[in-house]
Order: sequence, then C-alpha cells, then structure tokens
Amino acid sequence: MVIEKGNKIKVEYTGTMDDGTVFDSTEKQGGKPLEFEVGSGQVIKGFENALIGMDKGEEKEITLEPAEAYGHPNDELLKKVPKDKLPKEQEPKPGMMLLMGLPNGSHVPAKIKEVDEENVTIDLNHPLAGKTLNFKLKVVDIN
Repeated sequence: MVIEKGNKIKVEYTGTMDDGTVFDSTEKQGGKPLEFEVGSGQVIKGFENALIGMDKGEEKEITLEPAEAYGHPNDELLKKVPKDKLPKEQEPKPGMMLLMGLPNGSHVPAKIKEVDEENVTIDLNHPLAGKTLNFKLKVVDIN
C-alpha cells in the first residue's frame, strides 16, 4: 500500500539545514512519529508531496527549496512597533525572539531585526523562510 492523499500516516523524520544543523526531528518532538492526514495541509507542501507514493518502511532523503517549504521572506512582514508597546522586562536587542499575540488568540514567533530610539522593527516571517531544508524520512505506518 503506497501513500496517497487521504491516508493517515506516521513518519519519522530529521530536518537539517545545508550546514547540517538539525532544526527539527521526531526525537526533538518526544520521539513519537509525526502523524497526519496526507492532503490536509498540516505539514509543508514539499514534505507532504515527497511522501506520496512511498510505502511502509520506505526511507528517503529530500531537499526542499524555499518555495516548497516556508517560502521566501516577505518585506510586508517587517513591522515597526513603538518601543513602549513591548514588554518592559528586557531591553530589546536585534536577534531576540518575541512571541506576538494575534487578535484570534494565537501566537507567532517574531524576531527583532532593528532597534532605534523609539521603534523596534520585528520580522514576522517564519524563521525558516528563505532557507533550503533537507529531510530524512521514514514511513512508519499507513492507514
């Protein structure tokens, strides 16, 4: 039985950058395989597409360009925020990560790009936007 859209699958994976740095893996997520329905949009497009046609027990290594992963950085996602709107506990510095609350109650990571006297420029692009990603995949189960 090979994977097709609509299957519920379990996958073990390791995601690395081109320099070999591991950015995510089954192990980092508690050691349990990633479980999702193929075609549901729960994972990045290139990851999902690479699994279609694979069989239980099969392993594969893939490389995803930014367009197949988290996209390219979008300048519209750089926002200036008045310094006095940020938490006061710590002095903002370039490279720091913040968790920004959205109107719907969810939170997204944001990286401080620049700091001046009155404003902080934050980058709301996904931290892996613009990056080429490498994955080792192993199909554990298909339903």
